[in-house]
Amino acid sequence: MRNLAGLIVAGALALMAGMAAAQGMFSAVISVNDRAVTGYEIDQRIRLLEAFRTTGDLPRLAREQLVEDRLKQEEMERAGVRITDEGLGRAMAEFAARASLPLDQFLGTLAQMGVAEETVRDYVAVNTAWRDYVRARYGSRVTVTDADVDFALEQMGQSRSGISVLLSEIIIPAPPPDAARVLALAEQISRTTSQAAFEAAAREYSALPSRDQGGRIDWMPLSNLPPALHPLLMGLAPGQVTPPIQIEGAVALFQMRALREGAHVPPEIALVDYAVFHAASRTEAAQIATRIDTCDDLYGIARGLPPERLERQEVAPAAIPQDVALELARLDRDEISTTLTEADGSGARLVMLCSRTAAAAEGADRDEIANRIRGERLQGHADALVADLRASAVITGE
Repeated sequence: MRNLAGLIVAGALALMAGMAAAQGMFSAVISVNDRAVTGYEIDQRIRLLEAFRTTGDLPRLAREQLVEDRLKQEEMERAGVRITDEGLGRAMAEFAARASLPLDQFLGTLAQMGVAEETVRDYVAVNTAWRDYVRARYGSRVTVTDADVDFALEQMGQSRSGISVLLSEIIIPAPPPDAARVLALAEQISRTTSQAAFEAAAREYSALPSRDQGGRIDWMPLSNLPPALHPLLMGLAPGQVTPPIQIEGAVALFQMRALREGAHVPPEIALVDYAVFHAASRTEAAQIATRIDTCDDLYGIARGLPPERLERQEVAPAAIPQDVALELARLDRDEISTTLTEADGSGARLVMLCSRTAAAAEGADRDEIANRIRGERLQGHADALVADLRASAVITGE
């Protein structure tokens, strides 16, 4: 009898311990404006994150997410926002479809991993309602322009490693009567290995604005320069100068000052959209430059003029005339150069970079990119709102 009594007492104690542990799991661990987050919810969120193969400190992430869920729920209740049963059903089916599974099979798979159906429903309900609330609250503030999409296309495939060059430049005008003399002068300059001598020649002979700095230009991604120049420049040691490069109406020389790898450079460029406006003089070109902000503005300038005054093309880098390509290399989107003259030395050419399209962006869906940009901007508003809600909340146990 004593043994039986002992077994009964032991069993009762074990049962009470189990009940206490279970009650502990459902006790508040975190309080968010008096809204409880229980140990059970934290455990379930960890299991859900494991099922999603989330990396990192999952217990910490689970706590952070559940605190934000409480903040979002409180904000949506204040605004009178709730998801309907029908809307939640659709959202659950869409969520399962991301895993290429019907809803029942999706929930069954998660159940085998210890995730309760109610946990999945709560997760989907909060996130779906919050997404709709953010769209309704901030949608009218978010606009995506064609320029935004163009910029995103330029950045696609961007690499964090590559080659940049630090050059000095000389471009000497060479109209036909002076072409032989200028070429001979350029040959002489190309044999120098002295940076001081090259800078002196730039100040004396170059037609570029950089002559005031001895021809020195800033670091430039090698990929911005015409492809034909890449092997020439890569073969130079610091101080060496390229052979004379004959371009339309001029001769160009470049001295290598330094080369570096690992710089933040653009990806391989598939297409360059650029414009050339043929002005009567450099003064006219400079005046036009002050009146335009984008390449499209040039159409207004050219209205009523002979069509050959304005050229706009979107072509592969190798198809760009080398003198124009050298100007474009130093330009960013919507920047302008008025350095070039016409081949015969008369007039001036305004060169404007409209955009560069990365090889990775060819064939990209513009609507899809616009939606992605819109989503990113809405997410920025949502993150800021959550940060404000957190800052004003009373949170304990986090």
